[in-house]
Amino acid sequence: MKLDQNQQTLLRMLPGVDRILEMTKSEVFFDNIPQSVLVNSIRTTIENHRGRILQKDPNISKDNLSESSILDEVKCCVAKTMAPNLRRVVNATGVVVHTNLGRSLLADEAHEMLSMIARRYSNLEYNLALGKRGSRYSSVDGILCEISGADAAMVVNNNAGAVLLCLETIAKNKTVIVSRGELVEIGGSFRIPDVMAKSGGILKEVGTTNRTHLRDYESAIDEHTGLLLKVHRSNYSVVGFTAELSLQQLVDLGARYNIPVMEDLGSGTFIDFSKYGLMKEPTVQESVATGADVITFSGDKLLGGPQAGIIVGKTGTIDEIKRNPLTRALRIDKLTLAALESTLRLYRDEEKAIRAIPTLRMLTMSSKEIEQKAKRLAKKLLAIDDARMDIKVLQRSSKAGGGALPLLNLPSQCVSINIQGCSANTLEKHLRDNDPPIIGRIEEDKFIMDLRTIQEEEISIIETAITSILKRV
Repeated sequence: MKLDQNQQTLLRMLPGVDRILEMTKSEVFFDNIPQSVLVNSIRTTIENHRGRILQKDPNISKDNLSESSILDEVKCCVAKTMAPNLRRVVNATGVVVHTNLGRSLLADEAHEMLSMIARRYSNLEYNLALGKRGSRYSSVDGILCEISGADAAMVVNNNAGAVLLCLETIAKNKTVIVSRGELVEIGGSFRIPDVMAKSGGILKEVGTTNRTHLRDYESAIDEHTGLLLKVHRSNYSVVGFTAELSLQQLVDLGARYNIPVMEDLGSGTFIDFSKYGLMKEPTVQESVATGADVITFSGDKLLGGPQAGIIVGKTGTIDEIKRNPLTRALRIDKLTLAALESTLRLYRDEEKAIRAIPTLRMLTMSSKEIEQKAKRLAKKLLAIDDARMDIKVLQRSSKAGGGALPLLNLPSQCVSINIQGCSANTLEKHLRDNDPPIIGRIEEDKFIMDLRTIQEEEISIIETAITSILKRV
């Protein structure tokens, strides 16, 4: 490649790595920065400029290549490298169980227990009463049975793992009968037919997408049938001309033919949300009461705990699942167990659970409480007193999220921000670049923040972020 005179001049201006490294020694900013990070950041910065010069970037100039300018860029590169990849964000989207933003927030009690177990030894697999090896499930199986009414329980790393483990244990090389309308796909391309194939179970679809009858299941049963499976359509709904079997009907059918019955509840809940003015969602307790052999559900969705796959059911079936070698590959770790046990203990008092578990609190939050938060945020932003800014309180809807309650629109209050000379997309990017990032949504060319999912202490964070952005736009 032949370089022109300007390119040659700019390339000669680039300082060497050693020169910039020497300059860092007099800067307090670089104290305690690992040498490897420092050297890599300097090399990356210089090489980026070299590449821009070779590509004839019109924005590159002599000013960009001064030693002080290069040093400033190295600082930014070092700061980015040293910052954690997993970061706290402000969820202003209104989606309570936001899969991309970490799903459920832990209750204070769960956070405290997790911290204590993380920093100390524990009786994870040690029976203190007998003074010998114990089971890691013992910290949660008793309370799971207490709350759900099940005979036995265990937990694995997530619900996808729970479904795979149960199918592989109960129905490997056997036929599993499922309604065609329940062959769901959830986030991450997790599909029931694919999991079935991995488990060794043989899928037999019955009925149609919108209507499946008892006779469909019964006519499909033969000597190869190993399981009747019901999958809760937690992330979508079929409405109109529909028909499906209840879990109880399926359990009764299984009893007649001596075939086990399993339900994948997906976003399982111990709370009857209809008591709080929300849509009815089947509870774990109701499913257990039907006599189903095994039921699986998530720990980090409507339950409001950490990621976990919870399995409850009959003792014989659960014992068989525990003996499956695949259980070890899917086993839950001590930190998740600590957070899960603390979350489950709160369910012994439903009123306390609603108050203490953030997911439940946000889902059942009153319109008045949300409105008051929205007005507080709007007042703080208006107090910045910048004529370029238009602030409004709007009525909008929130979502449960996490693949749960897909038809539920939760009335909410939002604050919209419009800054003259700054598009909604630009404002969204500025807020996403904030520390911590503030994630909202754009509607009608306005940046919208839903107060249902904004925590009280985050209002001041938003105020500070907007104040800073106004100084730069």
